[in-house]
Amino acid sequence: MEEFETLTCVRFVPRDTEKDYLNIMSSQGCASYLGRIGGGQMVALDMGGCMHRGIIQHELNHALGFYHEHSRSDRDNYVNIMYQYISPGQANNFNKQNTNNLGLEYDYTSVMHYNSFAFSNTSGQPTIVTIPAPNIPIGQRDGLSVLDVSKINRLYQCSKLLQFYRYQ
Repeated sequence: MEEFETLTCVRFVPRDTEKDYLNIMSSQGCASYLGRIGGGQMVALDMGGCMHRGIIQHELNHALGFYHEHSRSDRDNYVNIMYQYISPGQANNFNKQNTNNLGLEYDYTSVMHYNSFAFSNTSGQPTIVTIPAPNIPIGQRDGLSVLDVSKINRLYQCSKLLQFYRYQ
């Protein structure tokens, strides 16, 4: 959260009586709804596997309204999705979406991009293959990329301060 607050206009502040807020809780898996849904919006961060900077930022970016980078409307110019190697029940994480790309280029290093072997059902077989070369490094969980920050700042017109309330 500190990185968001340092690099963008987004602020996560304690909830008082606000009707809409992020309810960050330990739950099975790492998950968030996409964008503001209203009420107490759960952001699930399992204490056993989600307590890493980039994973938390990934889920908070979903809450801020961002899809996976490899789901962008123009993704077919940058990656091939190998559906035959995706574990059953996980294909929805790779579906192309009708996204607003905010005039910014594709970001292989986004915290919102899965790695090459995400949800692979076959050892050694990638689920995402980069174009034009298949060895471009993709996805990371070290923190927001430069383009992640640019996307947040463009979407939220960061000349203004924007507050997101969180349950304490």
